[in-house]
Amino acid sequence: MTENSVPLWCQNLAVFDTETTGINTSEARVVTATLAVLDAQGAVTERHDWFINPGVEIPERATSVHGVTTAQAVAGGMDAATGIGQILDRIRELFLRGLPLVIYNAPYDLDVIRYEALRYGIEPLAAPAPVLDPLIIDKAVDRYRKGKRTLEAACMHYGVVLGSAHDAGEDAIASGRVMQQIAARYVSKIPEDLEEIHRSQVVWAQEQAENFQEYMRRRNPQFVADGAWPERL
Repeated sequence: MTENSVPLWCQNLAVFDTETTGINTSEARVVTATLAVLDAQGAVTERHDWFINPGVEIPERATSVHGVTTAQAVAGGMDAATGIGQILDRIRELFLRGLPLVIYNAPYDLDVIRYEALRYGIEPLAAPAPVLDPLIIDKAVDRYRKGKRTLEAACMHYGVVLGSAHDAGEDAIASGRVMQQIAARYVSKIPEDLEEIHRSQVVWAQEQAENFQEYMRRRNPQFVADGAWPERL
């Protein structure tokens, strides 16, 4: 990828991912997290990693995903409140520098971080923006592509190498590179201004949820899809 092939708004990106104790965002605790910065070629220019003792048992199901056991977290993890505070400070600093924050399936990670902040009496992020969610944008610019839309599937489709899936660092960096590939390929379908892109994703996420809800209600008339983005609190 050359610098000129990537739109200006996508040439320097912050990227973020967490691995946690579960899928329920109000209960999940952060175990590992990564914030990094990519340049126009997708190279990592900055990286910060956290290994946190969540203060609760890590279920075997979660360990089977990210590989971290309770014993490992207790032995080597940092204090949760300290770690969450550092993550939030770092995100704010990256936003102040004008960098968009790439998060694949943003509502999950942002909701987890907000609940964690509230849990420890830390000020949560206030309307985080601009956020770039490759999952939402990919569905918007290539709506009718068949197949899964997981990060692994997106990496395969866009030719991005993903190292160890469900590793916070690998996933965060791969998400940023997928975002750059989408931006380069669909430059005519994505606004040129970050604030406008953020607003567009709010609309796209709602539309995608409504379409999914309509599909699912053929089987379950009571099914509800939440289209709130980038947070669902």
